[in-house]
Order: sequence, then structure tokens, then C-alpha cells
Amino acid sequence: MDCSLPARQLNLLTRCPLLAGCDRQTIDFALSDAGCSMADFESGQILYQPHSFSRSLGILLSGSVRVTRDALVISVLSPGELFGAAALFNDRPDYATTLTAATPCRVLLLKQELIGRLMDFDTRVRDNYIRYLSGRIRFLSSKVQSLAAAGVDGKLARFLLSRLTPDQPNLVCPATELAQRLGISRASLYRAFESLEERGLIAHRGRRVEVIDFAGLESYPL
Repeated sequence: MDCSLPARQLNLLTRCPLLAGCDRQTIDFALSDAGCSMADFESGQILYQPHSFSRSLGILLSGSVRVTRDALVISVLSPGELFGAAALFNDRPDYATTLTAATPCRVLLLKQELIGRLMDFDTRVRDNYIRYLSGRIRFLSSKVQSLAAAGVDGKLARFLLSRLTPDQPNLVCPATELAQRLGISRASLYRAFESLEERGLIAHRGRRVEVIDFAGLESYPL
């Protein structure tokens, strides 16, 4: 299948974790392969779920996708991000999470066999994929630490440290969604905001949370 893409989405592919640093020849190889396909989803449609998924690596080309497990929001994917790695190179009959289109979106799907051919065609794809998986391991370890943190304050502190940096200290997220990500109630979340604000570690206004003191937040009892 020839998966022709507009220039903006082609540029997005050159910056996605799988194909970063690869030249146009590698991207053309992927797009012209029979294992490549595109799919469009309306808001609310399911992309992947535990018993209905594809053994393909997806690249989000437009829109956003919500990743959940047992009603807990794990992350929200943006254009250029990958999904589906948990379905590749294993024999498990189920998928770990549910992926739902948060907005209308378009995705590029690369079958497992194509990923293998791409790794042989361009070793940068192999290196990128290993780097991506290492990053996912670190992310999931951080999530485990967050869930195991002592108290709601610790959960919030750990989450903010996992998502923000001194160069990007602001998080914009509705309180309801943030409470779902942390697996806590809105009331508990607001108490955690107040606790961290009183210590001068964060500032909270509406949907925006800003980390003011990263060193203090890192030393906060977790």
C-alpha cells in the first residue's frame, strides 16, 4: 500500500521516536511497504483495547489519543508519538491498555513484520526503537513510584517531576483529568495543591500548575 502523506505529516515522521534521524529513503521504504496502512478515527472511537488490537506500531499523525487502564488515564498522546509497542514481538493474546480517540485523529500503522524489515534496511530504526523502549521502561517505573508514593502530596509531587523540567515548568490539565491520572478524588487533589503551595513548591491557578522549586519538590517526602 502506498501511504502518501502531506508535507506536514512527512515532516512529523522525521521527528517521531522511530524514524528520527532517518533519511527520506527510509521513510519512503516504510510508506510504500504492504505492511503500512493509515486509519482515521472519530472522537470516542477505540483504537486498541485488551481483546481487539493490531500487532502494529502506530504513529499518531493528527489529533490526540487517551491511554487508559481500568478507567485510570495513564497518558494522552500527541501527534508524532508512538503506540502499540506492547503488541509487538510477543505472543500475548491481550493488550495492556485501552486507546481511545480523544479528538478526531489519523494514525499510521506499521505491522510487526515491517518494523523488522525497517530495522534491516536502516540500523538507525533499530537504535531508535531500543531507545524508545528504554524510555518507556523509565516512564513506567516512574508511574509505579508515583502510585507507591506515601500520601496524595507525594503522588502529585512525583507526577509533576516525571512530566516537567526547569525549562518547561508548566502543566495545563483539567483537575478532573489530573485526579483520574493520579487515581485520587478532586477533593484530595486540591488538598495536595494547597499543601505543596504552602511550602512554596508549586503555584496552581485554574488548569495550570507551575513548579516553582524543583529542588524542593525532589526532596519532598515521597
